[in-house]
Amino acid sequence: MKLMVIRLKSFYYYKDLLKQLVVRDIKLKYRRSFLGYVWSVLNPLLIMSVMSVVFSTMFKRNIENYPVFLFTGQLLFNYMNTSTHQAISSITANAALLKKVYVPKYIFTVAKITSGLVDFFFSLGALVLVMLVTGARFSGYNLLAIFVALQLYIFCTGLGLFLAQANVFFRDIQYIYNAVTTAWLYLTPIFYTLDMLDPRIAWIVKHLNPMYFYVGQFRDLVYYNRFPGMKIMLAGWVTAFLMLIIGLYSFHRNQDRFILYI
Repeated sequence: MKLMVIRLKSFYYYKDLLKQLVVRDIKLKYRRSFLGYVWSVLNPLLIMSVMSVVFSTMFKRNIENYPVFLFTGQLLFNYMNTSTHQAISSITANAALLKKVYVPKYIFTVAKITSGLVDFFFSLGALVLVMLVTGARFSGYNLLAIFVALQLYIFCTGLGLFLAQANVFFRDIQYIYNAVTTAWLYLTPIFYTLDMLDPRIAWIVKHLNPMYFYVGQFRDLVYYNRFPGMKIMLAGWVTAFLMLIIGLYSFHRNQDRFILYI
């Protein structure tokens, strides 16, 4: 308990550094971009439009308002995928700084996950536009989606910390993770509903795919305008904190050896 308090105080002490790193990442992403932050809305819109045209021909008879259905899953998966991929190299990319001054090493990884979250919130503007254009119904349930974003943020932070420390010792982690996320994308009900799968595969997705917990909750609140079931909510929170514990433990256990490999 005492160690946890010390860690929290350290995190609070470096909060300004975290803020500056997040601002830097966002500025670098849109530097020399003609449309700037507008791309946070346009980019997911363009991708959604292409995917909607392609996949709606397959599922249009089964899924009402397919663009919103697709977008509610795509936004969450894109945030997880992009932020964790950026987190992988967060330690090795800052090797020069880590060798010169002391700063908590985890701060660079958390900054990548947090800047991805800011992008995610920008992208919600695109979701609102799609809902307006397609005549989707808005409700008070939509506002509760912030708690799903919080769950996913915690999950991504833990996963990002685990991947970042592993990449210090095994540089091919990023290539392996590319293959994993590709399979992960198609095993998550983003383009299709769960009942379209073989019952055995559907059981695996429903119980062993963390992204199903977050996409399912988000879709309930935004697409179906209803409160998610207690089981999927509990699974989302438990998985998020379990991943955070794994990430923190592995990162803390190996961080003193980083300097020998970066």
